[in-house]
Amino acid sequence: MDQVCFPMTWRVSDSPVPYLQAVSWMENRVAAIHDGTAGECVWLLEHPPLYTAGTSADPAELLVPDRFPVYETGRGGRYTYHGPGQRIAYVMLDLRRRSRDLRAFVHALEGWVIAALAEFGVAAERREGRVGLWVARGDGPGDGPGGPREDKVAAIGVRVRRWVSFHGIAINVHPNLDHFGGIVPCGIAEHGVTSLRNLGLDVGMADLDAALRRTFETAFPPL
Repeated sequence: MDQVCFPMTWRVSDSPVPYLQAVSWMENRVAAIHDGTAGECVWLLEHPPLYTAGTSADPAELLVPDRFPVYETGRGGRYTYHGPGQRIAYVMLDLRRRSRDLRAFVHALEGWVIAALAEFGVAAERREGRVGLWVARGDGPGDGPGGPREDKVAAIGVRVRRWVSFHGIAINVHPNLDHFGGIVPCGIAEHGVTSLRNLGLDVGMADLDAALRRTFETAFPPL
């Protein structure tokens, strides 16, 4: 008997979702996708202020341990801040039906965010050896002395279980950037963190959500 193909689902939460509640929901959905009883899903949400520790987190990079709750998580990466004003997109896709290539999957996630932010005139870029997406601040090409300062505008941390993805991306819309000071974000101390508001843009969550939906299929075509 042919497997039932469920439509792609977009889920949006208007109020901050507790982290463990979100992880539990994702794990249940990932299991259902794997078993063929539910379709792929992108969940757009915010979290209360918290830090997460990825599988490569160095305890020395948690600078203020008692500032916010800290959750160990199975996603890749190091310490990351989540909080109000940051749009989280948890991406639960069936990579068995797409591509069993994790590098290609992360590259597609990056391309999706790049395309969405370009709708607001933000030139987010990949950087070799650095996770996430970056924007140049100031004049001059390249990194280092004499070049522009580069700040991170979006973080990426994913996990794959039985070839179904979860966790995903975090885009800084208008979070309190001071909250990133309790960690070394993603283990990168020599660069800063920015947001769409910090870049001078009046972009709300609904605006970003619409851009993410418009550009999603440029990175992840329909099955």
